[in-house]
Parts: sequence; structure tokens; C-alpha cells
Amino acid sequence: MSSKMESIRKRFSMDLKDYIESIPGFPKEGIIFRDVTPILQNASAMRYCVDQLNDFVKSVGADVVIGPEARGFLFGVPVALENNVGFVPVRKPGKLPRETVSETYDLEYGQDELCVHADAILPGQKVVIIDDLLATGGTVEAIIKMVERMQASVTGVAFVIELDDLKGREKFKDIPVCALTHFEGE
Repeated sequence: MSSKMESIRKRFSMDLKDYIESIPGFPKEGIIFRDVTPILQNASAMRYCVDQLNDFVKSVGADVVIGPEARGFLFGVPVALENNVGFVPVRKPGKLPRETVSETYDLEYGQDELCVHADAILPGQKVVIIDDLLATGGTVEAIIKMVERMQASVTGVAFVIELDDLKGREKFKDIPVCALTHFEGE
């Protein structure tokens, strides 16, 4: 990309809230679901997200990008490609065919379990976690535990949306956090 185009891209700013639908009562009453599919349907919004996440990944360094299903895949894969590193999918139990490492975690509305192939991350690798939304931080906290058990380190965590009132970022201690847009008190 030419330096002129890079300069234009860096100046370009977008209000991602224009591309996020808020769905009250989903998946259960009292929850407002933040739907990122309108971002995926708009090439400019998706490019903006990938560019911003890519800049963060470059700033913290990564040997691999990891993301939970399914929306972590949608944002993590293009960022991994832009950084010329691999992508590691994190899945629900029973979805990965080889030996896995797993971790149970709490959601803002229940409990779940995540798995990653036991050989997907090598000791000493630097890992960046990408997902669509940071709420309580339970999903990413579980991924961090798995990465650390695999003797690798998490150099950053990045999200399209952060729900500030739920204070999920407090679980990440000294790990840099990137959130492209924020929602509070809704």
C-alpha cells in the first residue's frame, strides 16, 4: 500500500455503533445482545475493524492469533492473514478431532467450556486473542488459561465491542486490551 493510501486509511474514522444492532431480551430476558453481523455485511465497516485490529496486533507482536467460535473466527482470521501468522480456532467440546486442552468458564448468562487442539500453540509463542465482544471476560480468561498451560504467552486481547459496565478487562491484569467501540449502562 502506498504511503499516501496508508495515511488516508489511518485518518479514516468510523462510528461502529452505526453497524451494531442491539437486540433486547436475547438470548434471555435482561440481556441486550450486540449483533455484529451488520459490520460483516458492510465492506467498509469490516475493513475498518480489520485495519484497527491489525494495527493493535502489530503493536503487541504475535506469532499466532487465536479466537473463539464463531465471531472470533470472523475477525481473527483476516487479522491473522494481514499479519502473516496462523490462526487457531477455539471451539466447543466435541468439535475438534484431535487431542485438546479445555477450560470451563462462566458467561454473563451461564457456564460453558472451550477447547483448543493440544498442538496448536507451541511453547514460547506470543498469542493475541481476538473476539467480537468483551463482557465479563470469562471466555478470554479461559483462553488465557489454556494458552498459559501450553507454555505460551498472551501479548494482547482485542475486541470489536466492550461492555464497559461489566469490567471484563480487569481480569487481564497486565495484558494490553484493545476495544474498537464501547457500550455503557444499556
